Amino acid sequence: MAAHGARAAWILRFVYPRAAPRKRRRLARWWARKLLAILGVRLRVSGKPPPAYGEAAMIAANHVSWLDIFAITSVRPARFIAKSEIRGWPVAGWIADRAGTLFVQRARRHDTARINARVHEVLAQGDCVGLFPEGTTTEGGRLLPFHTSLFEAAIANSATIHPAAVRYENADGSRCADFAYAGETTFLESLARIVARRGVVVHVDFGEAIGPADARGRRDAARLAHARIATLLRLDSRDNPPGRARDPRAALR
Repeated sequence: MAAHGARAAWILRFVYPRAAPRKRRRLARWWARKLLAILGVRLRVSGKPPPAYGEAAMIAANHVSWLDIFAITSVRPARFIAKSEIRGWPVAGWIADRAGTLFVQRARRHDTARINARVHEVLAQGDCVGLFPEGTTTEGGRLLPFHTSLFEAAIANSATIHPAAVRYENADGSRCADFAYAGETTFLESLARIVARRGVVVHVDFGEAIGPADARGRRDAARLAHARIATLLRLDSRDNPPGRARDPRAALR
């Protein structure tokens, strides 16, 4: 893990600044897949992920673990929207910044316009954008309400939204709760749990895409994405209603 992290820092410092976008995406996918292999996590993908090129695409996924980002990136590299506090984290913040993470300032209600402009630039470069509209992590057995404001960037940029369900299973097919990065669990505690487990499978299931003509606005887009992810997770969307989260400034963990 330490060696792989150092390799990431070296690539981001010396290779990324001069690499073409396609090469950056190849490197990101390779690094993510290597990380999963180091941790002994097997990847299973179903459905149709966003195409590699030629489409303004956004991936909207449920959020269980910090490993979600790398599971999705191993399938389709994306630049994720995350809370600005991550930028200040030692080492990890620097890596996230160098990797092109789009940081949103949760305390500023008018930060949406800036994020929309940044997303427009990213999509114009052929990159995919990723977001976790729940705004925080869960243990994987439920789906929280979606922050509809996070879908404004997709609507403003006529991007196709690709709903994705992420779930972790043990070898017997049961849900692996140890991979959840929720509650008061620290990153090191989470990492220790993941390293201690073997035979875990991460499923990344893509649902039917939501095109610009399918949603009349951000609330409609959030509703459709929520329903399709709930179906992929085998949850009843009536028990996990979409809509405005109770705390609009919840942590984008």
